[in-house]
Amino acid sequence: MTDDTLPPAHPRHIRSFVLREGRMTPAQQRAFEDYWTRYGIDYTGRVQDFAAHFGRQAPLVLEIGFGNGEALAWASEHDTARDFLGVEVHGPGVGRLMNTLAARDARNVRIYRHDAVEVLENELAPGTLSEVRIWFPDPWHKARHHKRRIIQPEFVALLATRVAPGGLLHLATDWQPYAEHMLETLEAAPDWRNATGPGQYAAKPDWRIETRFERRGLALGHGVRDLLYRRVEP
Repeated sequence: MTDDTLPPAHPRHIRSFVLREGRMTPAQQRAFEDYWTRYGIDYTGRVQDFAAHFGRQAPLVLEIGFGNGEALAWASEHDTARDFLGVEVHGPGVGRLMNTLAARDARNVRIYRHDAVEVLENELAPGTLSEVRIWFPDPWHKARHHKRRIIQPEFVALLATRVAPGGLLHLATDWQPYAEHMLETLEAAPDWRNATGPGQYAAKPDWRIETRFERRGLALGHGVRDLLYRRVEP
């Protein structure tokens, strides 16, 4: 299979990502040949029946931008009562995660290789999700690029329409200015309530493992901030 035959990362004028595609290894390439029909969901622009995809009714957790899938694979193995939906546009990470899942015959993970905004808008019915995780998104350090940050008022409002009342939004970043931006944005969002207390960051929850990416940030002296917000009742 060539790159041209992989599930496409569809362009749009507002994206949840910037595509910086690296070269896939032969093993990652083979994962698309061997496992995409098992773990992948092709974007259709229509609301999906996730119970049919997973073969059961269970709470659904969405991770946006899962990178190499290290945290998502761990979560699915240690929280088998819930189903996990990952969205990531970068082929190498998607291929690596599928190989990891296949090695242990995981049953509770499905993957989109697509823009998360379009998935949320068009493929998830209102109230579908019990939790959303966005861990270490691109902080867009330069001031002129801050508008590209995924955590913006319009985006968290969209998330609120797809998360069931009482559901959780979990953000994490190792870039302090972005943590402050996240906190300011969520504190002003009427559909979300800070689960730790107004204006407070959260202690690192046990379910967010320390990944290789996080360890690299810590080695550089970056402090990590977690934010936990609950979807308020309409």
